[in-house]
Amino acid sequence: MSTQLRNTGWKVAIATFIGIGVVAWMFAREFKPETLDGFIFDSRSILCLVLAAIAMCGRDFGLAWRFRSITDGELSWKRAFQVDLMCAFTSAITPSAVGGSPAAIFYLTREGLSVGRATTLTLTTLLLDELFFVIFCPIIVLSIPFGELFGEGGIVLGSVRIVFWTVYSCIVAYTGLLYTGILWKPQAVARGLHKLFSIRVLRRWQPAADRMTGNMVATSERVRHCPRAWWMRVFGATVVSWFSRYLVVNALFWGFVPSADGLLVFGRQFVVWVVLMVSPTPGGSGVSEWLFSNYYGDLIGNVSMALLLAIIWRLFSYYVYLIAGAFLAPRYFKKNKLS
Repeated sequence: MSTQLRNTGWKVAIATFIGIGVVAWMFAREFKPETLDGFIFDSRSILCLVLAAIAMCGRDFGLAWRFRSITDGELSWKRAFQVDLMCAFTSAITPSAVGGSPAAIFYLTREGLSVGRATTLTLTTLLLDELFFVIFCPIIVLSIPFGELFGEGGIVLGSVRIVFWTVYSCIVAYTGLLYTGILWKPQAVARGLHKLFSIRVLRRWQPAADRMTGNMVATSERVRHCPRAWWMRVFGATVVSWFSRYLVVNALFWGFVPSADGLLVFGRQFVVWVVLMVSPTPGGSGVSEWLFSNYYGDLIGNVSMALLLAIIWRLFSYYVYLIAGAFLAPRYFKKNKLS
């Protein structure tokens, strides 16, 4: 356990160093002290911070609710929140492309679930997360003028648009694979991928592909006949968690940039989180702050103010989990080792 915690400590340090390093560089490059004159903490701004905290609590409530729902109440609320926080902590110290989903299998098994069932439930939640983006991203794109959603002009905004559509296309394809492999024709997907990875150039990945399709077939056997109410409950919890995460930024804009269009602020969060899915840094450290200050800069009208809001946003959506996980991890691993 000590080795595991030492490795975790290094990951926390690296993630923090990257985030603080990029912020320091951006401050040295962009920040103007006179910006603080317009950064007034009055009753409205204090209320917005409270609302942002409530929104993040909504995110954790949604995911804990989902963990309880997919386990049919086997996990207590306390244990569900612990698994949620540990997954969020893992996401904070690993590249965004890795995220907390694979770790969920590990934490669910530590809560007493079998490896097979933990894998089944994790694949199901992964399908629900991807399905959320597949459904709601087109709604957002159709609800907000294209030029406003992505901004107009500039290499940065042009790159954001390209990355968004590229990643979203991959999400749609991956969701289609998960849906077909879990709910529609799992055996056909297993046979098709086995043949695909039998090709010489792909043969080295065939064992991994076979394990994945085997997990999808097992997941299908367990969840495809679940009642509609079960699916509505777990997908509803997924929507609550993602919407709450986005509303953090709406709360901050309401307090500090009240002139900004709330729907546009909310819609741009879809773009931000899709782009961050391919961030190579732990928890999107550095990339998130840079993307936020540039992408929302036209709505804020001041680069320095945008940077300050980016830091506050990351305190709520990232560093709170980094700190909470660093304190929770030693007790969590010790408890599970002794239990």
